[in-house]
Amino acid sequence: MEASPEDTLKFPLPSAPVRILLGLIAGLVLGLSLHRVAPGLAPEVIATARVLGKLWLAGLQMTIVPLIVCMLIVGVNSARSAAASGRIARRAMGWFVVLLLVAGTYSALLAPLFLSWFTPSPELIAALKAGSAPVAVQGGLAEWIQQLVPTNAINAAAQGAIVPLVVFALCVAFALNRIEATRARLIVDFCQAIADTMIVIVHGVLWLAPIGVACLILPVAAEAGSSVLQALGVYVLMLCALYFGITLALYPLVRLGGEPVQRFARAILPAQVVAASTQSSLASLPAMMDASNQGLEYPRSVTGLVLPMAVSLFRITSPIQYLAVASFLAWSFGIDLAIAPLALAVVLSAAISIGSVGLPGQAIFMGTNLPVAQSLGLPAEPLALLLAVDLVPDVFATVGNVSADLAVTSRVAQGEPADTSSSH
Repeated sequence: MEASPEDTLKFPLPSAPVRILLGLIAGLVLGLSLHRVAPGLAPEVIATARVLGKLWLAGLQMTIVPLIVCMLIVGVNSARSAAASGRIARRAMGWFVVLLLVAGTYSALLAPLFLSWFTPSPELIAALKAGSAPVAVQGGLAEWIQQLVPTNAINAAAQGAIVPLVVFALCVAFALNRIEATRARLIVDFCQAIADTMIVIVHGVLWLAPIGVACLILPVAAEAGSSVLQALGVYVLMLCALYFGITLALYPLVRLGGEPVQRFARAILPAQVVAASTQSSLASLPAMMDASNQGLEYPRSVTGLVLPMAVSLFRITSPIQYLAVASFLAWSFGIDLAIAPLALAVVLSAAISIGSVGLPGQAIFMGTNLPVAQSLGLPAEPLALLLAVDLVPDVFATVGNVSADLAVTSRVAQGEPADTSSSH
């Protein structure tokens, strides 16, 4: 059967990340062209692009308050339910929480240190400030502590005050464990439905991401010139280095549990290759199971529980990304972050990570980085530009996540008797 002329003209659309990257490139090219060739036209084009870009970004921001509250409530209760299923699950959950906090702290310390080797151009700072909302001024420690607990949760939501809203959401999440189970399930299911609805909206807004990203990058490129390319290059290099560093740090962790490093590294290499090629922890799960059961010969009672839990609840590179993005935003705007809000951001990043693992695609980036950035009083406008260049770092991130899943499995397995492998 011959193909019709209409079929021969059909071409598959690029994937969403590729389309967003193409939008970034288009905005960069047009902005740099205005900067060098037609600076007289720049003011009018910049004004129009900023309006369109902010409209698109506002479409994402309007979902953040209900999304973050519902994600935390669902995520905390999912984690508590998983940990309640037995000793192995509780040990795995303990490792998840500890490693997420360690990863956030690692990024909060090393990301600013890495960025200190570079200096953002004054033109870049001026261009970013011109297109962003005013940065919130951080008060003293006493004032900051007083703002942790909201006197009115509805008012905090209306003002977009992320930190007190997170405190309220966590209180609700833990309180649900103290009420009758069927009623608690109703609230969790309700929150899950709201989160799912917000994700549908986010996907709709992200369908326009190539246009939105192009409109956001165009003014920055037109005003700052090639320095915006240098800044994005620094960001990509920083994330890749942080992801690679945390992956390397997992090998000594496994060694401390009694697992020979060479044996572990050789066994997990096929799973890491799958992770790099698919950029999906879920797609890497069969390879992880094979590495644990066949290559490392861990008890199946451990691998059958810990690895699915890890894929569902644990992504070690998420806190690294949240704190690195926040550090990059602060660096780009010439802002010094206070220690107390940064410490709380580490805890917040771990909580958001647990609640957001199920979010698909680019919704993860925008839906999780926005709350952390806003909790530190940082502007959200540049986030869309960072989303567009996340393709390369995401390869390193997935390899790190898969390696961490297997490292936790190794530590949990070391505490289990070897003869449990026959239980399945």
